[in-house]
Amino acid sequence: MTRVVLAGAGATVGDVVAVARGGAAVAAVPAVAERLEQARRVLDRVAGSGQKIYGLNTGLGANLGTAVSDDAGAFQRQLVEGRTGAVGEPLPAEVVRAAMFVRAATLAVGGSGISPHVFAALLDALNAGVHPVMPSLGSIGASDLLVMAAMARLLIGEGEAEFQGERLPAAEALSRAGLEPVELAPKDGLSLISASAVSVGHGALAVADALTVFYQQQQAGALTMEGIGANRGGLDPRLQRARPAFGQELAAGGLRTLLAGAGPAAPKTLQDPLSIRCMAPIHGALFHAIGEARKAVETELNAAADNPLVLVEDGAVLSTGNFHTAALALAFEGMGLAIAQAAAASAARFVQLTGTGRNGLPKYLSPVGGASAGFVPLQKAVGAMLAAIRHKANPVVLDFLPVSEGVEDHATQTPLAVAKCAGMIALWRRLVAFELMAAAQAVDLGEDVRLAPGTAKVHAQVRKLIRPLHEDRPLGADAERLYEALSSGKWQA
Repeated sequence: MTRVVLAGAGATVGDVVAVARGGAAVAAVPAVAERLEQARRVLDRVAGSGQKIYGLNTGLGANLGTAVSDDAGAFQRQLVEGRTGAVGEPLPAEVVRAAMFVRAATLAVGGSGISPHVFAALLDALNAGVHPVMPSLGSIGASDLLVMAAMARLLIGEGEAEFQGERLPAAEALSRAGLEPVELAPKDGLSLISASAVSVGHGALAVADALTVFYQQQQAGALTMEGIGANRGGLDPRLQRARPAFGQELAAGGLRTLLAGAGPAAPKTLQDPLSIRCMAPIHGALFHAIGEARKAVETELNAAADNPLVLVEDGAVLSTGNFHTAALALAFEGMGLAIAQAAAASAARFVQLTGTGRNGLPKYLSPVGGASAGFVPLQKAVGAMLAAIRHKANPVVLDFLPVSEGVEDHATQTPLAVAKCAGMIALWRRLVAFELMAAAQAVDLGEDVRLAPGTAKVHAQVRKLIRPLHEDRPLGADAERLYEALSSGKWQA
């Protein structure tokens, strides 16, 4: 089994994917335990001095002015139970695992003051495959407090958990895995739940998926250029250097690589439609936006974002706003818009390929003609998917309501921004599947098409999964088969 080692820095999107989807084990370097011990000592010393510390000896939110003078450990349990308010469908197991890993990675930075034994219990549950049942609705992006409460409840043996395919009471799931519930010391409950780990973890998975679909989109676009006999002059590196916009040189270079070694056929037109001619700028902007989202995720993944924050070197505990993920939300709104733009271009190319016959291609890509529908009915499905993507592209970062008696009068809606972006990625991948189908059919029907080695490999992979259209047949099943291959890792082009 692979292993991801936490060091308090250097965690990546790839690490999240390895743990959430690949089942990688998680460990921490010895320095992490030492750092946690030091932070805990600072926290206890400052609390002992009588300083007010949010969530340790004070209430939360609108209860900030309420002193907590009774059993501080019991208060942490009460704090967790009282914030178990998330509802809705449970998050998928991979998102839950991603959130658990992200919280472990950020705790390893050492600013929370969490008790080392609670940190160890989180790693043990993750490695044993004991996952809390996490309702999906409850976070407004001012940390994922209510949703994260399910993880804290798991560790104290409350709530429900999934273990080896069964949904069980948390205490039973822990017992079956050979684990025991933990006792919370002062601030431990708050340290577990006051975090944006769901947003960051889900965001990491979305970034990984977006990168995969980006390269699949490049393949589909290159195959479309082959099938339609496009003018490749627009990919000339001199043109990219003349206007080095975000990612444009990289996207053009990738397309040139896919098309390198193609036959010498002359382009069928001086200038192609913009969805083809402007592919490099469109894809380049998308690649840049994915990179910005990745940077935002990895910033959070390696950050001390607790409130309050323990500053070990200074021996201080300060209240912060570091849990507020405005930059992360905006990065995913931007990536969503870039995905929508690229998806719209893919849809436009599908219509160009499957319409009345551009550049000598048969009408509707039907080899029989006449009353044959060919590919044209699929334009409706493409239109439906693009409409769904456009709907999800609408921003949500300003859709918040002041809560907690006005103490929390701003929010970021990061989990919603991430979730809708993830939904867009799935729809976009379906559009890529449709473009691949149509482009492969165009290649098959074209005259004198000599594919480049790169696009030949893409075409062969399409044909490995679906046969050419010779007469009208249900094409929806073909599209589903191709989408499943693109989604599952079976796509080998």
